[in-house]
Amino acid sequence: MTPAKLAATVLSAARAVFETRGLDTSALPEATTVERPRNPEHGDYASTLALQLGKKAGVAPRELAAALAEELGRQPGVKSVEIAGPGFLNIRLDAAAAGVLARDIVLAGAEYGHTDTLAGEHINLEFVSANPTGPVHIGGVRWAAVGDALSRLLRAAGATVGTEYYFNDAGSQIDRFAKSLYASAKGEPAPEDGYGGAYIAEIATAVVAEAPDVLNLGEPEALETFRRIGVDLMFAEIKQSLSDFGVHFDTYFNEKDLHDRGELQEALDRLREQGHIFEADGATWLRTTDFGDDKDRVLRKSDGDWTYFAADCAYYLDKRKRGFERVVIMLGADHHGYIGRMKAMAACFGDDPQKNLEILIGQLVNLVRDGEPVRMSKRAGTVITLEDFVEALGVDATRYALARYSSDSPINLDIAVWTRASNDNPVYYVQYSAARAANVARNARDKGVHRGDAAGFKPELLSHEKENELLKALGEYPDVVARSAALREPHHVARYLEEVAGAYHRFYDKCPVSPRSGDEPVTDVNVARLWLNDATRTVIANGLALLGVSAPERM
Repeated sequence: MTPAKLAATVLSAARAVFETRGLDTSALPEATTVERPRNPEHGDYASTLALQLGKKAGVAPRELAAALAEELGRQPGVKSVEIAGPGFLNIRLDAAAAGVLARDIVLAGAEYGHTDTLAGEHINLEFVSANPTGPVHIGGVRWAAVGDALSRLLRAAGATVGTEYYFNDAGSQIDRFAKSLYASAKGEPAPEDGYGGAYIAEIATAVVAEAPDVLNLGEPEALETFRRIGVDLMFAEIKQSLSDFGVHFDTYFNEKDLHDRGELQEALDRLREQGHIFEADGATWLRTTDFGDDKDRVLRKSDGDWTYFAADCAYYLDKRKRGFERVVIMLGADHHGYIGRMKAMAACFGDDPQKNLEILIGQLVNLVRDGEPVRMSKRAGTVITLEDFVEALGVDATRYALARYSSDSPINLDIAVWTRASNDNPVYYVQYSAARAANVARNARDKGVHRGDAAGFKPELLSHEKENELLKALGEYPDVVARSAALREPHHVARYLEEVAGAYHRFYDKCPVSPRSGDEPVTDVNVARLWLNDATRTVIANGLALLGVSAPERM
C-alpha cells in the first residue's frame, strides 16, 4: 500500500465517522497525507487528520482520533492504529498490504511513479538559452541539467511540456562575435569588447574554409559573412554539446524570427490595446510600474530601434499564442532584476503573473580541484564550459551533481569527490545500488530463483524489518515525483534515491535473495525477496532516468 492509498483510506474512514456521527462532511478536506514517523517504533505511518478536523467538527481531537482509529482498524491492510499525544494516529500495516507494493512496482515498470497531478497543464519550459557567441558555460551547464530533469519531472506528473532554447542572433553581442572572428582570421587581437579563447580561432578558421574569399571582401561584407557562418557553426556546436549531454529541445527559437515576422509590432499593438503604452522623449514606453516594476520600460527607442525588452514581450506573447498556459523561464543569478519587469509585462498583457509566468533563478556553480577553484577553460579561456565539466566528471556525475542541489543555492563541486568510486560519492552510491540489484537478480536466476507470475507472489512473507523499511521508502516515490514537479525542484528526487539506496543496502545485508548454499532449497521467501529486489531496481532506474542519469547493470 502506497502512502497515497493509505491517505485516501484515512480520509474515507474520516468520512464514515462524520456520517455516522451526523457531523458536517463539508469540513473534510479534498485530500490528506500521511507521513513516515522519524521513530519506526511509532508505526509505519502517522496522520494528523484528527487534530486538523477536531475544532471544525466541534469534537475533541483525541475523541475524534479514537473514532478514526476504530474505523481504520476495520480497513483491509491496516494491522493496528494507536493514538498518541493530543490526537496523532500511528498506523501499522500488515505485511501483505505492505508487501504487495513490490509486485505493483515491478508490473508498472517505467510507469511507476507517474501521476496525473499536473494533467491538463500546458507548460513551456525555457532553459539554457545562451547566445551563440561561445560554448555553453558553467551557468548554462547547471540549467541544462536542472532544466532537462525538470522537463522530465513535469511530464511524469502528467503535464504537456514544450522545451525551448531561445537564442539572440540580432544584437550587439553578435556584432562583437563577428568582429572577434574577423580579427582572428586576420591574425589580429580580439577587439577590446570582443571574445577570446581558442574556440574563436577555430571557428574563424572554419569560416575561412567555407568562404575562402572572405578576407578579400570589404569589411562590412566580411563581417556579415563571419556573422552568418560563424553563428551557424557556433550554434551547431552548442546543440551538439547539449545533445552529447543528453539534452534535446523541442524548439530552438530564433529571436530574428520575431523581427522578421513583425511580432514585436504585434506585441506593441496588443499592449497599446490594453492601455499600457505611452510616448515620452520620442520613445515608446510600457507602463510596467502599474504592476509593481521599479520603473517603466522602453520598447522602442527614439531612433526607432527596438529594445531587448520589446523582444521579450513579443516572445512571451508568441508562447502564449502557441497554447502554453504557463511559461516557465530559467535564468542565472545575474538576472534576478528581470523578474519584476517580466511579471509586470505579463500583467500588461492581461495575464495573471502568478499563474501564467514563472521565473526560476539559479545560483552560481564552482568547480573545485584540491580545494582550489578551477577558473578557466582550456578552450574558452575565461569560463568553465560544458565540455570541461564532462571531461572532469563525466556526463552522469555532472548531471546528478548539478540536479542534486536546490538551484537557488550556490554550490562547489569537488572533482575528487564526484569521480571517486566510493560511498561518499552520491552518484556512485545510487548507481552502485542499481548495479547491485541487477547483479542480485542475475545470481538469483543462476541459483534457480525466478519471480514467476504475479499470482504466485506471497507479499505477506516480506515481514523482516529491513524489508518493511525498504517497502516504505519505495512507496514514497510517486509522492516525491509529484512534489518535485509541483515545486520545480528536481533535487528532491536525487536525495530520495540516496535514501532508497541506503535502505536497499541494509536489506541486502540482512535479507539474502538467493539460497546461501547450493543444497539449500529455493523457498517462497526467496521469490518474494526477488520481487522486492527487482522493484527496488525499477524505482532507482526510474528516478535516475528523471535526472537523465543511467542505471548501470554492472559497475
